[in-house]
Amino acid sequence: MARSSNPVLSKPDAWQTVPVQSYPQYDSYGAGAGAGYPNDVNTAQFGQPQATVGRMTLDDVITKTAVTLGLVTVVAALTFFAANAGLIPGFGLYTATIVAALVAFGAAMVVSLRRKVNPGFVLAYAAIEGIFIGGISYIYADAFGNGILPAAVLGTLVAAGATLGAYKYFRIKVSSRFRQMVTIGTVAYAGVLLVNLVLSFFGMSFITAGNLTAWGLVASAVGVGLAVFNLILDFDFIEQGIAQGAVASESWRGAFGLTVTLVWLYLELLRLLSMFSRN
Repeated sequence: MARSSNPVLSKPDAWQTVPVQSYPQYDSYGAGAGAGYPNDVNTAQFGQPQATVGRMTLDDVITKTAVTLGLVTVVAALTFFAANAGLIPGFGLYTATIVAALVAFGAAMVVSLRRKVNPGFVLAYAAIEGIFIGGISYIYADAFGNGILPAAVLGTLVAAGATLGAYKYFRIKVSSRFRQMVTIGTVAYAGVLLVNLVLSFFGMSFITAGNLTAWGLVASAVGVGLAVFNLILDFDFIEQGIAQGAVASESWRGAFGLTVTLVWLYLELLRLLSMFSRN
């Protein structure tokens, strides 16, 4: 199976597939029968033939993505309004935002490294990510005006919808070269952001929210582009999972991967819009 550059969907054998039910009466049918025939491989890999269990469908992925993103949105809104009402002091908000970002990253790594996805971890990630999104959104709104938030949300929805439409309408085929280029670009971009973070501790960062510079503009544009390309890889990877008969519970992995990418896209748009905003 091809691999996505999304860390949630990139580990080998990410999908748990459904063992195909064996039909002994057809085992000897055709020239391909005998040792090494698919039924033999299935029995060797999964043990004795099993009854077919539920498989992942596109509706499953859409539903669980809606649940995961809905939880992120609800918790983010609660965090935002709590900060706006003064229930969370400034220092506490900054601390909660940073801690939530680190914990959400750790939760994402746990899910990506587990062979079997745990819905509880997915929902826990969504709640923690919601705290981070609510906190960072309030910080941006306080610095650049509330208008930046609906613009970033609308931009995220439009970009995701346009990407999905282009993927389906133009029947985009994800080649191994395209996947490799996006993966390398994503890793390189993460490295640039890490260097920028370290430099920011010494007051020398070259990518700063609200600071319109050539470097910052290019970096944000590249970040948005990479997030969109990762959405294409995610759509392709989920489509392959469905085609290969992934079990129904794997829809949580697909939903998780899409949520991670969409959150990234939203954050990139926030920073990009902040460069053209004035409070």
